[in-house]
Amino acid sequence: MNYNAQLDEALQRLHDEDRYRTFIDIERERGNFPHAVWNKPDGSKQPVTVWCGNDYLGMGQHPAVLSAMKEAVDATGAGSGGTRNISGTTVYHKRLEAELADWHQKEAALVFSSAYIANDATLSTLPKLFPGLIIYSDALNHASMIEGIRRNGGAKRIFRHNDVEHLRALLAADDPKAPKLIAFESIYSMDGDFGPIKALCDLADEFNALTYIDEVHAVGMYGARGAGVAERDGLMGRIDIVNGTLGKAVGVFGGYIAASEKMCDAIRSYAPGFIFTTSLPPAVAAGAAASIAHLKNDPGLRERHQTQAKILKLRLKGLGLPIIDHGSHIVPLIVGNPKHTKLMSDMMLDGYGIYVQPINYPTVARGTERLRFTPSPVHGPREMDSLVNALDELWAHCALNRAELAG
Repeated sequence: MNYNAQLDEALQRLHDEDRYRTFIDIERERGNFPHAVWNKPDGSKQPVTVWCGNDYLGMGQHPAVLSAMKEAVDATGAGSGGTRNISGTTVYHKRLEAELADWHQKEAALVFSSAYIANDATLSTLPKLFPGLIIYSDALNHASMIEGIRRNGGAKRIFRHNDVEHLRALLAADDPKAPKLIAFESIYSMDGDFGPIKALCDLADEFNALTYIDEVHAVGMYGARGAGVAERDGLMGRIDIVNGTLGKAVGVFGGYIAASEKMCDAIRSYAPGFIFTTSLPPAVAAGAAASIAHLKNDPGLRERHQTQAKILKLRLKGLGLPIIDHGSHIVPLIVGNPKHTKLMSDMMLDGYGIYVQPINYPTVARGTERLRFTPSPVHGPREMDSLVNALDELWAHCALNRAELAG
């Protein structure tokens, strides 16, 4: 076996399909978001505006968050010292979990090193707690949910995306005595569409199933206190397990679940992805707790964010560009070809100082390759004008047919 040749072959396949991913060396400057500096391959530097970040509200730059992190570093040092069971639980972790439980109106919460790990660890552990469990998963659920469900060794059913009637048929076909769980998202990040949460909860009640919602792209963004779409729609009490992230709108790092005290205790006690993982640094936990405390009391920040997203979508529609608009804050622009998508991304970065990464297969289906814009409250009129003008020029330069793509 020539291992290097095999690696070359695997990497070449990505290049041949125009979906090889490259890292862009970006230097963020405190207090200057969404502006940053691109360290170019030739060693020079170029100012850029970031349009693809998931720090949706700029909380990664908020003074309250930075102050909390600095205070925790000064008080405790850098690392947590180990797993939560051995030496890695601190007052900062407990404070963060209390904030999270309160946010989602649950009895308890459990913090993980990422939302990916939280999904994977929880969903792979549930069949140990409920023998014979059948998990019903939306076809477009995140890779972390798919991986957790795949690894758990239990029964699974995949229902067509947001297709409540298909899910009903699957539920009705199974043993009514079998334990069941419906897993879905509140906002699907690539198209920006919402899950039919109420209808899914109604089915869960009818078939005596647990509900598991991924609110990763919604926490901080929706609801009176920013707890997510379930809060906005008055449905938090009908959700059994909430998964969320601390690395997007919260602006820091990590993930979590919120649920009943017994559920969190069981996951804490049985999930290898929790038991054997070093806990978050205390400073990270402190910053996340400070961010959430602020977000609970700043609805104006969410309103400004939604306004910016609406303005961007309106202006891109005015140019006849094929964006997807499901009413969320996510703005996908469909290019439909991996080579064109990468070319547009490169040209926007080098020629216009606009940083937006191409999104290709397998993140999205072939033929739906796209640029995905994430406006924030601090993307002002100047940044918006620059983006819209660049897209107008580049779309014509790349000879992309707007009307054909939009149809």
